[in-house]
Amino acid sequence: MRKRHLFHILPLSPWPILTAVSALFFVSGLAFYMHKVNYGGFFMIFGLICVSTCAFQWFCDIIDEATFSGFHTKPVRFGLRLGFLLFIASEIMLFFGFFWAFFHAALCPAVEIGAIFPPAGIYTISVLEFPLFNTFVLIFSGFSVTWAHRAVSIGSYKEAIDSLLITIFLGFFFVILQMFEYYEAPFNYADSVYGCSFYMLTGLHGCHVIVGACFLLVCFIRLLNRQYLTTHYLGFVFAIWYWHFVDVVWIFLFLSIYCWGSW
Repeated sequence: MRKRHLFHILPLSPWPILTAVSALFFVSGLAFYMHKVNYGGFFMIFGLICVSTCAFQWFCDIIDEATFSGFHTKPVRFGLRLGFLLFIASEIMLFFGFFWAFFHAALCPAVEIGAIFPPAGIYTISVLEFPLFNTFVLIFSGFSVTWAHRAVSIGSYKEAIDSLLITIFLGFFFVILQMFEYYEAPFNYADSVYGCSFYMLTGLHGCHVIVGACFLLVCFIRLLNRQYLTTHYLGFVFAIWYWHFVDVVWIFLFLSIYCWGSW
């Protein structure tokens, strides 16, 4: 039957339900592992492998719909943009909740922690060491990914490949530096509300950096295969939006936790 509309009616797909079940295995396994439940680590690794596999297959289906089947018409692209903006809005609210907890503890310190913040005995991380360097790394990665965006939009694929490769390297380099910072930190997750807030915010942001770098890596592979045209690179735009979101969140983290929270 001939289609009389510009929208894309999706076929039945197993990936949404399988991804949800895999995420449940991963999060449950992580909780079990942290509470030293038997086989908790196994469930966590199994869930992570399943999530990665489902994400890979789902990406393949979307790439086929967009690049080879031509289903991403103008109305479909508008809906995808709106959906991704709502996704970023939900991520903003997630970080807003943790920032709220941090500022509540900092501005109204409880008597249980001596009514001071950071609590007595907590030696904060120096702003001029890993945090400042990581800030420059992420800011420079924002410039390089914007360079890549500009290069794709004008069809300069050599420049796009080089600049995107720099961005991916800086993203994973940031994660490595964050790991060194955790290793050298004079406090841990269990050290009062400051340690809990610090590791939740920076750790959640680090997970987003890893996801964003993997997102850009997929775009890099597609770019090598010449799957982007000057008028067809919506997936790359989404990756850029996500990466700029990660950059902005880090700036708030740096100013609030490392600078203001360490006074």
